[in-house]
Amino acid sequence: MHDSLLHDSIAACRLCPRLVRYREGVKQAKRFADWHYWHRPVPGFGDANARLLIVGLAPSAHGGNRTGRIFTGDASGNFLFRAIHDAGMSNKPESVSADDGLELKGVYVTAVVKCAPPGDRPERIEAQRCVTSFFGRELEMLKKVRVIVPLGAFAFKWLGSALGQMGIDASGMRVFEHNRLYDAGRYTVLASYHVSPRNTNTGTLTYQGFVRLLRKGKKLAQG
Repeated sequence: MHDSLLHDSIAACRLCPRLVRYREGVKQAKRFADWHYWHRPVPGFGDANARLLIVGLAPSAHGGNRTGRIFTGDASGNFLFRAIHDAGMSNKPESVSADDGLELKGVYVTAVVKCAPPGDRPERIEAQRCVTSFFGRELEMLKKVRVIVPLGAFAFKWLGSALGQMGIDASGMRVFEHNRLYDAGRYTVLASYHVSPRNTNTGTLTYQGFVRLLRKGKKLAQG
């Protein structure tokens, strides 16, 4: 499916009643009083010819659900996009809105689940619907991707599911381990802790360590 058609299909989805109610019911935060929230599913973003793919869990209520671009406008995204820039894969180190001029080079960023979920916890059936309806199709669309970086155990698990549905042997992806390489057919999977404040504020995931991981993924993708 063509990129714009898939994006439009994602943004129009209403398959999960619980997620529709939540994303549309998110109250506007006082600090974003001048924003008109997106309140819809959030498509992936980046270079259509990317060789490196970064996969998160889902948009955040006041991040992607507000701005309409994945990881844009929240603390996780601030960490991620700064690191992408320092790894030499973008034209600027920040992402504040969908029209801020950020361009990704050689990398594409998406999430398994396209809607902001309550408590950042999608239900199994919701994740399954997104994998079947959209995430797997994103993988098929990104023909040149060779390295995939799932952020956290949730993205790692559902990436394995998506690959299995595509007929790719992901049987080696049983146990999540940070900075470990996994062989998954035509893809190399490089697992990482999620870039959430829960990990970055505690030192579980350091900034320089994550930049090194991205540079490693970039080198593998180019090689």
